[in-house]
Amino acid sequence: MTRIATRSYPFRTAEMLRQQGVHPVLARLYAARGLSDARELASELNALIAPSGMLHVDAAAVFLADAIAAGKKMTIVADYDCDGATACAVGLRGLRALGARVDYIVPNRFEYGYGLTPEIVELTAREKSPDIIVTVDNGIASIDGVAEANRRGIEVVVTDHHLPAATLPDARVIVNPNQPECGFPSKNLAGVGVMFYVLLALRAELRRRGVFNAQNQPKLDALLDLVALGTVADVVKLDANNRILVTHGLKRMRAGRMHAGIAALFRAAGREARKATPFDLGFGVGPRLNAAGRLSDMSLGIECLTTDDEGRAWAIAQQLDGINRERRDIEAGMQDTALALLESFNPADNTTIAVFDASWHQGVIGIVASRLKDKFYRPTITFAPAGDGMIKGSGRSITGFHLRDALDLVSKQAPSLIEKFGGHSMAAGLSIRGDMFKGFQAAFEAVGRNQLSKNQLERVLETDGPLEDAYFSPQFIELLDSQVWGQGFAPPVFCDEFRVLSQRILKEKHLKLLLEKNGRQYDAIWFGHVDSLPERATVAYRLDANEFNGMTRVQLMVEFAEGI
Repeated sequence: MTRIATRSYPFRTAEMLRQQGVHPVLARLYAARGLSDARELASELNALIAPSGMLHVDAAAVFLADAIAAGKKMTIVADYDCDGATACAVGLRGLRALGARVDYIVPNRFEYGYGLTPEIVELTAREKSPDIIVTVDNGIASIDGVAEANRRGIEVVVTDHHLPAATLPDARVIVNPNQPECGFPSKNLAGVGVMFYVLLALRAELRRRGVFNAQNQPKLDALLDLVALGTVADVVKLDANNRILVTHGLKRMRAGRMHAGIAALFRAAGREARKATPFDLGFGVGPRLNAAGRLSDMSLGIECLTTDDEGRAWAIAQQLDGINRERRDIEAGMQDTALALLESFNPADNTTIAVFDASWHQGVIGIVASRLKDKFYRPTITFAPAGDGMIKGSGRSITGFHLRDALDLVSKQAPSLIEKFGGHSMAAGLSIRGDMFKGFQAAFEAVGRNQLSKNQLERVLETDGPLEDAYFSPQFIELLDSQVWGQGFAPPVFCDEFRVLSQRILKEKHLKLLLEKNGRQYDAIWFGHVDSLPERATVAYRLDANEFNGMTRVQLMVEFAEGI
């Protein structure tokens, strides 16, 4: 069931924002999203929170500056998703610009699993023989891997943003805004954002040492297209600090000042970089990069982001596009199987979903979990075989159900069930023995029943209420599109009552509508929906500017509609 709700907002705050020069509709939208001062909209780079507020970032800077001075060899150990790939590219490009001898290794997720494992340390030592390992977007849970590196005399710098467990690895330095006692105000940096902050602190340390001055120092803002892509693709909350990083990354893309790989990925996705939006990054560019890590290994994606050769970047981007098409085919097949397995699933009787099929591909289970969660609105974990009698699960959650904490609870209540787990509130991963699946399913459902109320299991579509007729214009849409919306700073969805003048089904799966309000007519489309609407309907919609034959017309993208 879906229920439409209108976001409330403090009228006085909206009025204050309007008096500070904010557009009246934007003032209302911002107030509803918890913004209370126009200064929080500052997008200048000098409005970023200073790096010095992050625990151990200065210690990392001193350690890395010493290592650069001593000519030590560094290897970045990357994660295999879009955040990990961009963090690796930012680390490589930034550290090299600051004078480091640095290389990278990205483990194949199917052979080595997640994080800095002892096996990856052994592989890194054999192939790269580094003095120092720098982890990006992983490492906070790698107690055994760090111990193995220490045993081999390799020092480890952990840069990560994932939530730590009770014990931290014995690394030389750990930089993670979510570690205990870190007072950094934004806990929402992605892995790529943490790496960018380490570089800012390192550059400042090298200035203090006289290696650079303000005139000749490397320009780290050139990395912000990569930072923006990783931040949006990792679906972290776009708080004020992340919005600054993303805004500047998008500006670089729109101005054509992006890295060759990102330009090539835009082209492969059939999207225009000069009009780049967070939506393009999350649904066009990001998935093509992610596909490499899902189906083969991420080194192809990282090479795309680290090459300056446009021809090479374009060749890789086309390869990644092909892998992404293959991923979509695999995903469609898995989804069909999942829906068949869940044919008798009754959401009313269940608070969670856990499904397993022996034919599934472990690189794609996370996306399938996400699709099932969207369809049934239940915390969902999908499992695939991982060899040696093990199965690997990837989960996605709903608002109000902290997935990592739920897995922690399962592992405390039934210590023999889960071999290992980790993640965030909305997404998490785990490994269990195949013969434990039924037991896990029951234990996970028990936690769900205990924690989730009936109200929480009802999907609530939050809207920004009605929109005045004057703002159904390409100019207003352009204003909306120039803001940075995303996770935790939701894109505007308006809601009005319309007369349904006509409706027809497109390509057997979309509903094309002609709607009318106050004597004005609007084209609308409801993707993935074919059931017809009655003559009058309440419609929740996003605004879109549809360009056709040189004309720009307003189109409503329907999110949900119900008859009145």
